[in-house]
Amino acid sequence: MPYLDFQNISAIDPRQFQEETPYPWMNPEGLLTTDGQQQLQLTLPDISLFQRRFGVTRAHGQQSHDRFTLEYQEDLPLSPAWKGFIAELYGKEYQDFLKRLFNVNSMEMSLHWHYTPNGCSVSPHCDAKHKLGSHIFYLNAEQDWKEEWGGETVILDDEGEFARKSAPTFDDFKRATVSKAVGNYSLLFARKGNSWHGVRAIQCPEGYMRKVFIVVINRFSLFDRVKKVFGKSAKEY
Repeated sequence: MPYLDFQNISAIDPRQFQEETPYPWMNPEGLLTTDGQQQLQLTLPDISLFQRRFGVTRAHGQQSHDRFTLEYQEDLPLSPAWKGFIAELYGKEYQDFLKRLFNVNSMEMSLHWHYTPNGCSVSPHCDAKHKLGSHIFYLNAEQDWKEEWGGETVILDDEGEFARKSAPTFDDFKRATVSKAVGNYSLLFARKGNSWHGVRAIQCPEGYMRKVFIVVINRFSLFDRVKKVFGKSAKEY
């Protein structure tokens, strides 16, 4: 079964993406096949595999990003659907798409899931410098999640006002664009010095959670590659 809809993916114009304001971003529909998306939603990893990340101090005085997190590793007990999807993400067609979109010749990916319960939020922030950008797949099915519960990523325009190492609130931004996050939507955005974004506090009933899967596109680093392969500092070689 195919999971990524490469016909829709190939229709994305990298130039249009790069020219978007306040920084490159887009919120396309249909980058997963209908059947593929359904299987991924039905076979999401069990929360018992996740780590609790609540009350963790963030830099620059920003509010903690409270949620359950799971980093992808090859030995995770995943469903055949998720194994097939991740294989497509590491395949040449999707990799080439990301390189065109972010205008790079090389990159590295990391993958993780976030489950966010009621009352939790992602305070406004810009991502770390090692990131080129992210591709967020929203995994709350329309029949199981109401839009008024929230969970949308908010694209924020600081109009050049805030330093990256600061802690503005949502109300401090003059312009905010809310993504669509229910159904077959995903969000692509590039990491820039002004790429402010966040998620307002979730307002859902007990037992429900905002669920996303994130492809992080990182700058290629030979130093980090050596550390991964040998488990030591590159300075030792």
